[in-house]
This record gives sequence, C-alpha cells and structure tokens, in this order.
Amino acid sequence: MKHLSKILPLGIAMLALGCASTAYAAVDADAAQALAKKNDCFKCHAVEKTKKGPSLQKIAAKYKGKADGEEKVIHNITSGNKVKLSDGTEEEHKIIDTKDAKELKNLAAWILAQ
Repeated sequence: MKHLSKILPLGIAMLALGCASTAYAAVDADAAQALAKKNDCFKCHAVEKTKKGPSLQKIAAKYKGKADGEEKVIHNITSGNKVKLSDGTEEEHKIIDTKDAKELKNLAAWILAQ
C-alpha cells in the first residue's frame, strides 16, 4: 500500500498534464473563420453546402482520420494547385495569405472538424 500512495499522485498528475495539452491543441474556430473570411474562402466554400467548390464537410470527410489529412489540407490551401469546380471547369486554388504555420494548422484543423 505504501507504493500505491506514491504512484497514485504521479498517475493523476500525468493524466492532468495530458488533458492540459489537449486543451492547448484545441481549434480556435473564431480565428480560423476570420482567416477564411479574410481570404474569401466562403466565396467558393460553405460549411454544409456545395457552392463553386465542395462544402467544408465534404472536404473534412475526404481527409478526416487520415494520418496526412491535415498536411493535405494545408497543401491544398497553400500551393495554388488547379482544382475542379462544381461546374466542371478548373482554376488555380487561391493561396491563403499567411506564412504563420500555427494559423494554417488551425484553419486546417477547423476544416477537418466540420
């Protein structure tokens, strides 16, 4: 029993630290939406319905749960690759105007959370 009294507080502390790190990794939805609005993402995308581009829910469904999902979303919003639009035409995807990796990761995480 003496050993348990020493191990139990350590286990509780480790659990608390794990929960705290999860809180720091949470998506800042307001910041993500502000960045998306600033870059006119909502001109072509909506959360639930297809506009000129796919809905954010469709994008999330495509990449959610994949190990490289966040990386692929970031690539798509920063590379300017050609994308096929709902009317069948193609154009270069607009590049998000930020060099801040944290902002890009937050936006990608918000998209994947839809």
